[in-house]
Amino acid sequence: MSTLAPLRLLREPWNASEGNQNNTTAGAGGAWCQGLDVPNELFLTLGLVSLVENLLVVAAILKNRNLHSPMYYFICCLAVSDMLVSISNLAATLFMLLMKHGVLVIHASIIRHMDNIIDMLICSSVVSSLSFLGVIAVDRYITIFYALRYHSIMTLQRAVVTMASVWLASTVSSTVFITYYRNNAILLCLIGFFLFMLILMLVLYIHMFALARHHLRSISSQQKHPTVYRTSSLKGAVTVTIVLGVFFVCWGPFFFHLILIVTCPTNPFCTCFFGYFNLFLILIICNSVVDPLIYAFRSQELRRTLREVVLCSW
Repeated sequence: MSTLAPLRLLREPWNASEGNQNNTTAGAGGAWCQGLDVPNELFLTLGLVSLVENLLVVAAILKNRNLHSPMYYFICCLAVSDMLVSISNLAATLFMLLMKHGVLVIHASIIRHMDNIIDMLICSSVVSSLSFLGVIAVDRYITIFYALRYHSIMTLQRAVVTMASVWLASTVSSTVFITYYRNNAILLCLIGFFLFMLILMLVLYIHMFALARHHLRSISSQQKHPTVYRTSSLKGAVTVTIVLGVFFVCWGPFFFHLILIVTCPTNPFCTCFFGYFNLFLILIICNSVVDPLIYAFRSQELRRTLREVVLCSW
């Protein structure tokens, strides 16, 4: 019987028969092959925390006119994408709990339609989140390397076009994915997109760190304060490590899961790895919780506005 679950289309490989999966799982042995049972309460808690955090970010950016700039618009779109991740997982978890306790009884055909809608929403939010993480990296790169020309390069019109393009591409890609999810080419495109974003962020942030380190070295040599240089370099390295580390840790396992679906759907190791899919979803939700801490809450202006929002001083 069909059960409502986030991204059910990717939970198990479709190009391996059920018998083969059971045989390989049994043959693999070991306690770790039993997978991980993540409590629904954890999904609900993390989803609610992420939803509240990102909702506050959106409210603060909309409230404060000083934050009406391309950089904060991109951060706002990232927050909206993370909110969609939270809302879709919250909706799926709530429906599962209601059906499990017999509070909600829905026909199987309606459940399948709801499955598709939730999967489409999650897929769209995943693509848009990854896209806006890349857009924010590019925006910061332009801010540092083309500071004098930033406002002529990143105009409000171009920012609006960029945001609209990302949302349109996310919606189209999620629709295509739901329609042709059994085609390995679709998964390969999704994997390629993740690798492109990973390499893009890696190159841009390391280049920005290298430039900042070079400037600090020049200033330190002129003022003869090597301690300041070492401290600032360490802070910069920690920041880059956090940004790239959080991105890789939160998104890497999910896309590694997709790679295994394409390359070894019947392999015993791969079959065992599929049992941890809920953990990979938890990591994605954790990324939605951490994103505001990395990209939004570090702004003093935004923190001040957040305090006003929380205290309801509109």
